[in-house]
Parts: sequence; C-alpha cells; structure tokens
Amino acid sequence: METAVRKARLAVTMPRLSRYGGAESFAWRLSEVLAARGHQVDFICARCETDPPEGVKPVVLGRFGAFRMVKVLWFAYGADKACRKGGYDLVFGMGKTLNQDILRIGGGPISKFWELSRRAWPEGVARSFKMLRRRLSPGNWAIHLIDRIRMRRTPRIVCVSHLVRDWLVEAHPSLNKDAIDVVYNRPDLERFSPIGSQERLRLRAASQIGEDQVVVATAATNFALKGIRHLVGMMSLLPENFILHVAGGRNPAKYERLARELGVADRVRFLGRVDDMPAFYRAADVFILATFYDACSNAVLEALACGCRSVSSRLNGSAYFLPPRWVFPDPADEKSMADLVRRVADEPRPGPFEWPEDVRSGLEPYVEMVERALAEK
Repeated sequence: METAVRKARLAVTMPRLSRYGGAESFAWRLSEVLAARGHQVDFICARCETDPPEGVKPVVLGRFGAFRMVKVLWFAYGADKACRKGGYDLVFGMGKTLNQDILRIGGGPISKFWELSRRAWPEGVARSFKMLRRRLSPGNWAIHLIDRIRMRRTPRIVCVSHLVRDWLVEAHPSLNKDAIDVVYNRPDLERFSPIGSQERLRLRAASQIGEDQVVVATAATNFALKGIRHLVGMMSLLPENFILHVAGGRNPAKYERLARELGVADRVRFLGRVDDMPAFYRAADVFILATFYDACSNAVLEALACGCRSVSSRLNGSAYFLPPRWVFPDPADEKSMADLVRRVADEPRPGPFEWPEDVRSGLEPYVEMVERALAEK
C-alpha cells in the first residue's frame, strides 16, 4: 500500500465490537489496519465485547429497548448522532445505519432474503408460521425501511460478492450496478492449505475415519438455512461407506431424529463447534454447502484452499470461484446432490488455491477506497 494521504478522523460503525462473527471480525481488522496507517479511528458500536485494536477508540452507544425494532432504530439514530457530533472526515458503515460515505454490504437485502430462504423450511405449517413471523416482525420492517433510505443516501456501496450486488440491484432498481464495487473476503491461505497424503491419512485415523469411508462435510450455524435437512436426506441415497460430518454449534436433535427415521443415524455425525477447521476440511473428501441463501460463504473457500473438493448451491456468492460442474441449482434436490457428490468424490483433489488476479479481495481495496475518498474531499 502507498503511504496514507493524510491523517484523518475516521469512524467505523458496527453494532458489536467483537472478533466473533464474519462481519464483526472484518470490522475489527479494518479498523486495526486504518489505525496502523496513522488515521484516528473511532469504532461506533452498541456494545463492546472485546478489546479494540491498538489505536482504535470504541464509542459505545449502549443498547436501548426490549424489542428488536427499538434496538435497530436506536442504533441507527445513535450512530447518526455520534457521527455528526464527531465531525469525522469519513464514515465507513457496516451496520444498519442511515448515513455513511462508504457502505459495505455483507449480506443481501432483506426482501431477497425472505424470497429465497423460505424454501429452507418444510412446506406446510412450519414454513407458513416462519414466513408469517417475518412479515409481522416490526424489527424486520425497520431494517427494510433503513435499507431503502441508506441506498438512496450512500455515495459509495461495496458488496462482498457479485451475487450480492445482483440481489441488491434487483431489490433496489434505482441503483447503478456498474457503480457498485465488489470486494470478496479472502481466507488466510497460509492457515488454510493442503497437506500431504500421509499426513492426511494420520489425521483421518485420529478422527476415527475408516480407510474406505468417504467423508462428506459441511459447516453451518443456521442448520435450516444451510440445508442440513436435505443433506441428511441425501445420505439415504448414497452408498453405505459415505458419511456426513456437520460442524456447527446448534442443537441437532431434530436432524438426528430425521437421520434415525431414514436409517442413516450411524452415518451422520454432528460434531458441534469445531475449533480446528483446517483439520476438519483436510480430513473430508467432499465439502458441500446446500445453502438456500449465502452472501459469500467463507467455508467453501476455506475447504477449497485446504485441498478439499467443494460443491455449493448457486445461491452462494463464493460459488463464483468453483468450476461450473461443482455448482448445483437446487439445495432441496437430494437426488441431484447425491449424484453430484458421488461424481466429485472420484475426481482428483484440488491443489493449492490461487486467488484470481483480476478479482479484488481482502482489506487492501478498502484501505485504498478510504484514502482515495479522503484525497478527493
């Protein structure tokens, strides 16, 4: 990077100052890099859950109200007031805030999320009740309103994938698609990397994986949205030596019950929270993301970087980096997923992942964006 244009007063807005969560971790690292560049950085948040980076000052607004709608509106109001009071040279927005110079969209618009994610729940009462709750939620409508306002007011918008950009323009037709930047998250390619065949055999043995077993792996925090129900159903269509490993800290009871009903309980393992994700990916034969909605799954890229064959539904922004034959259209089509997994399991394992030179990623483009905007002011 070039030397900072000038020392400036910057604000980063995000409801939580934390290192847990993809968006939160990104906001923490961006504020760290901007402070290291010599800028005075305030982190405007509702609550502070971890120590800030060196040189970054938390501005904690606190939380107000018992209902989600009140909390959403309170943060939007409080952040806007704090930004006006602070007199910042530039505001970088990452939360549901009304005014900022640069806005990073880490997920798609709520209207598109409602449309695509509804199929994640079983047809009938479960789906109807879920959709009714969403439609009646004042908090969701507050987010919808804030989205409409900030899309009109924000001079520069950045999306984390081409897919999110397309969703955003579809939901807000007044936006100019060509004026929206796309900057992908980039996994740590030193941490997530392939290992040798002998080391992999030892790793699988330590994980009690049989030599003839084919491990299909997935990772999820929202089991419904990431299609775990359909992955369990898929297992009933695969040979007996195929097993499913699920990383994620949610309660799996109803999916374990489904596995028992389908007669695959001995081939489906819910591992809970997994701390060593590189080992998880390296031990697997195929990583699958049967998501109904994902802005840009880091897990798919991490698995690919670890030398694991990775397949994904088309409803995931990071499917952009996969060969077309590894992308499937419908995460509810269990037979098609089973057929794809069987085919891909016979393909050679991919080598080290090389990031395409023509695809912007990581923190550097954001720093350049901020400092270019400062120079133009």
